[in-house]
Amino acid sequence: MGGCVGRERAESRGHGARGQRKRGGRNEPLKKDKPKWKSDYPMTEGQLRSKRDEFWDTAPAFEGRKEIWDALKAAAVALECNDQELAQAIVDGANITLPHGSLTECYDELGNRYQLPVYCLAPPVNLISERSEEDLSDNPEPQTTQKKEFQLKVRLSTGKDLRLNASMSDTIGLLKKQLHAQEDIDVAHQRWFFSGKLLTDKTRLQDTKILKDFVIQVIVSQPSTANH
Repeated sequence: MGGCVGRERAESRGHGARGQRKRGGRNEPLKKDKPKWKSDYPMTEGQLRSKRDEFWDTAPAFEGRKEIWDALKAAAVALECNDQELAQAIVDGANITLPHGSLTECYDELGNRYQLPVYCLAPPVNLISERSEEDLSDNPEPQTTQKKEFQLKVRLSTGKDLRLNASMSDTIGLLKKQLHAQEDIDVAHQRWFFSGKLLTDKTRLQDTKILKDFVIQVIVSQPSTANH
């Protein structure tokens, strides 16, 4: 919507403090409908925030009054949060006139004209969430590591050696549950060590730098009643 901003800046320089475009009569209430628009390119939430921040940071330079720009920003935020009553109260409190019931064109009591670009009032229809982008790039990685399973060598303090099906993305907590299912050793009674370091439940095998032929030590502290 670069053209929108460029047009706005050009027009805003023309009116400013002269007050020649004063609109005394017509004043519509804010409309509930949000403007629908499509960005020239699929825009992420972060890019939209940056675009809005840039506009609001430079808006007072478009002439007009800073307090009106501040009020318009607050009204735009309230409107996007579906709080139309608050947005209308902010507009009324600042004596802002809306000839068309929209913040895209409005006037203060001195007749200065203010225009808000649509990207400050609603996200584009082709907005991409940052999460979906991360999912596209990050999800395949764990999936591929999940497929690369190997036999993890585990040595219990009881003297027993065994193997668990594991992948490098598995957490120690997950492997503790597998050991519990396989050997009936309560998770609370397992302490896993590698290279002399105690491994926490949230530690992933890939974080331990373990290789497939290495052995993880498990200290088992079963209650005495379990000896049978």
